[in-house]
Amino acid sequence: MRILVASHTYIVDLNCEKLRSLARLEPDVEVTIVVPQRWRPGGVQNTIIETQPRQEGSFRIVPVSNLSQNNQGLLCFSQDLVTLLRQFRPQIIQVEQGSKAIGYSQLITLNRLLGLKAKNLFFTWWNLPYSLKFPISAIEAYNLRHTDGLVAGNQDGVEILQQHGYKGPARVMPQLGVDETLFRPQPQPELAAQLGIQPSEFVVGFVGRFVEEKGLLTLGKALAGLRDRPWKWMLLGRGPLKDTLFNWAQQEGLADRLIWVESVPHDQVQRYINLMSTLVLPSETTYQFKTLTSVGWKEQFGHVLIEAMACQVPVIGSDSGEIPYVIGDAGLVFPEGNAEALQDRLQQLMEQPELATNLAKRGYERVLNQYTNHALASQLLSFYKELLAA
Repeated sequence: MRILVASHTYIVDLNCEKLRSLARLEPDVEVTIVVPQRWRPGGVQNTIIETQPRQEGSFRIVPVSNLSQNNQGLLCFSQDLVTLLRQFRPQIIQVEQGSKAIGYSQLITLNRLLGLKAKNLFFTWWNLPYSLKFPISAIEAYNLRHTDGLVAGNQDGVEILQQHGYKGPARVMPQLGVDETLFRPQPQPELAAQLGIQPSEFVVGFVGRFVEEKGLLTLGKALAGLRDRPWKWMLLGRGPLKDTLFNWAQQEGLADRLIWVESVPHDQVQRYINLMSTLVLPSETTYQFKTLTSVGWKEQFGHVLIEAMACQVPVIGSDSGEIPYVIGDAGLVFPEGNAEALQDRLQQLMEQPELATNLAKRGYERVLNQYTNHALASQLLSFYKELLAA
């Protein structure tokens, strides 16, 4: 099976592990990834990335010159893409830039013009209702009309696209899996001593951006209600809410209970997760964000949840967006924004070590079965086979 995937996501080598696993599943599977030759991620990394070609057996990355360098919806490719398609003749074409992407329209059209007869798929994270105006509405209608399979990062994404007229097969899975060889249970006594964590202390962890929509103020209120318990709050990340959290902790007399850890390399995050008694993702839906087509934000997946599960750390999450589906029966869920309910979930884990152990084991099994790169690759290959057989 010849599979072509196009996305700016794979300019980062670490993000390619799922597709490497896909290429290793069966002898006749070949995976070619098309990435933009030049890309400017924006944010803290505001330099242009020049991608390089790579070949590893039946897996390869092919940079193709592109016409947009920082907008995934406008990303499309030069004439070199035509040459690649003629040579490779993929049976599966998957574009991971969303339903309205011009690059997806381009590959659909080239698929038809070149007579490849490949199955067209796209991936999306978008999980909020939206409305479109011409010409974007026409682009999406064209894309959906010629889509053979949809892969969405969350349940809401599928339902929204069905409301927009998509009637074909769909699968729900994250774009990236977890590396279970890196994220695994591993005691960190030296790091614990370095951070001043005592064996008797219950460590509540958060990993991510320090922003209001991540629910950190709600988590703070929940912890304040448990001030008679020996806990520490480890915050790994950074963001504009740090000063607010620091001032709150001082006013509550809890400043000495907070452990601040600036963002660390991804291959070091597991060391800190392994110090946690629980990882909490208390995200809260907000309608303060606006784009050209929609208003609001809610959690699209919560990748840190599966990283914690892989380390056998029990997880607690709000019911925002995809979080309850990711956790399933392998953790505790509370209504978003409800500090009293979150306090109750924390208290359960503090008082019932057998519950914490049981949830940790369930989470670990759930990750191995559903969320490793190998597991996601297997799910993708199964989906591709169904589409080719249809």
